[in-house]
Amino acid sequence: MEKNEVLDRLPKHLMSLVIDQPYNDYTAQDHAVWRYVMKQNVRYLSKVAHHSYLDGLRRTGISIDRIPHMYGMNRILKEIGWAAVAVDGFIPPSAFMEFQAYNVLVIAADIRPINQIEYTPAPDIIHEAAGHAPIIADPEYADYLRLFGEIGSKAFSSKKDYQVYNAIRHLSILKADPYTPKSEIKLAEKELADLESIHGELSEMALIRNLHWWTVEYGLIGDLNKPRIYGAGLLSSIGESYSSLQPSVTKIPYTIDAVNYAFDITTRQPQLFVTPDFIHLNQVLDEFGCRMAFRKGGCYGLQKAIDSGNTATCEFNSGLQVSGTFKSFLQKENKPIYFNTQGPTNLNFKGHQIDGHGRDYHHDGFGSPVGRLKNTPIPLELISEGGLKEISIITGKEAILEFESGVKVKGLLRNIISKEGKNLIFTFENCTVTYEDKILFQPVWGPYDMAVGSEISSVFSGPADPDAFGLTYEVPKEKTHKIAYSEDSKILHSLYAKVRKCRETKGDISDLETVFNNLKNLFPEDWLLPLDILEIAKDENGFAVELEAHLLKLQDSKPEYQRLIDNGMAMIRELRQVN
Repeated sequence: MEKNEVLDRLPKHLMSLVIDQPYNDYTAQDHAVWRYVMKQNVRYLSKVAHHSYLDGLRRTGISIDRIPHMYGMNRILKEIGWAAVAVDGFIPPSAFMEFQAYNVLVIAADIRPINQIEYTPAPDIIHEAAGHAPIIADPEYADYLRLFGEIGSKAFSSKKDYQVYNAIRHLSILKADPYTPKSEIKLAEKELADLESIHGELSEMALIRNLHWWTVEYGLIGDLNKPRIYGAGLLSSIGESYSSLQPSVTKIPYTIDAVNYAFDITTRQPQLFVTPDFIHLNQVLDEFGCRMAFRKGGCYGLQKAIDSGNTATCEFNSGLQVSGTFKSFLQKENKPIYFNTQGPTNLNFKGHQIDGHGRDYHHDGFGSPVGRLKNTPIPLELISEGGLKEISIITGKEAILEFESGVKVKGLLRNIISKEGKNLIFTFENCTVTYEDKILFQPVWGPYDMAVGSEISSVFSGPADPDAFGLTYEVPKEKTHKIAYSEDSKILHSLYAKVRKCRETKGDISDLETVFNNLKNLFPEDWLLPLDILEIAKDENGFAVELEAHLLKLQDSKPEYQRLIDNGMAMIRELRQVN
């Protein structure tokens, strides 16, 4: 792996999803597919894409003629503060967002088969490297992408989200394999449709993924009546990049309302959203962020954490962060006054675990009051050592803390942990915690560690210190299908390899006629290799005329090739005019 400084900052738990790019597995036909798509992209997108696209191709080191080795790209990406890693198809949305927050592009290592050259239902290297990478060279857009990752990685997911993710991954794997029986695809489509038909409140992750889809993947920019393309899904689809700008696709001004538009990842989109500029994207993202638990905190955030059923973090205004599985909380006047986690929990400050307060120590859960002390004008987290003595809170002596909420803590104060001028944790022995007639903690349970903070300012998904908490992403059990090529396919690929070698070495092209004759006899329906040959063939003995006649005949017998061949021949004519 060609590393750079960005990759060195990646936390351990993300690395389980990273794979080696199987570069030697790409066939000569794969490289021809890449080359065709990229040449068509440059030819068409120069007229309709955001102005930063072509410059971004150059700045990110993406080759037009061959599939890029993405780790070689890292030597260039580091100059703009980004990096790339290879993954196997779709990864969990939360992990995808987190990679993005670290300025890392996740690039699906596979490449679409030739029969999906215009559009693929699965992520592939054309989508990721040729779609996402060039636009991040624009500083305003790169800032949006990073900020989206930071906010999106804090979003809460639901059980349904995980089920839908697995169903989408399964369906995309089946659709990307040209040998999958149609019956299997239909069954997978039904399973996904059944899941999506289940009604209920959408999670934060489901909503923010809508925003991601309509901007990062399928966004348009500029004038509503004549927008340009910047979304990676459009930039990497030579079919949809054209159809997206046609009047049949509804264009809608991009606002926060886009969160209410669901999407189908396996087909073309019926409407698209147009942002006036990249700055507007951040404004909408900020508006959505204000609706999320990580900014609202309080009872709203704690309930989101409980509903998720997964690891979450609540952050006090003192800076203390409690990470675990949240079980319950007490509230008064719509403010939390006490909460509990269950199972292993750790305490953190600014994303780093506090010494002595890891999962092993708090293995049975954690509970603490929230709020201000009664008759004390200064919040407990801000009271100095001298101020604590004035209200009889002294290390080594028994203390009684009565909160405005009515929660009472009584015990022998053994230790106070403070950081950056704020009290974070009070540790008691022989401690009793009560609220009204409820006993919340009793001495036989051992030492009592009380979190200090007058309010919970933020609640977000996942642990504050992922590595210390032991967070891991399970590697998907279902892998993308590695196509087992038939002997005939291997022969076809060898013909592609001969043409590729001829082009790249600029050597003797006299063998092209032999290759073409073999192609006609063995693979008469292949359309891409004749175009490759036509591009470099010299019009000797009417060879170029014969190639063009063959291609026109293919168009007549295979209407689905009509536009692909037309675009290929038009590109060749333009190249000849330039040369």
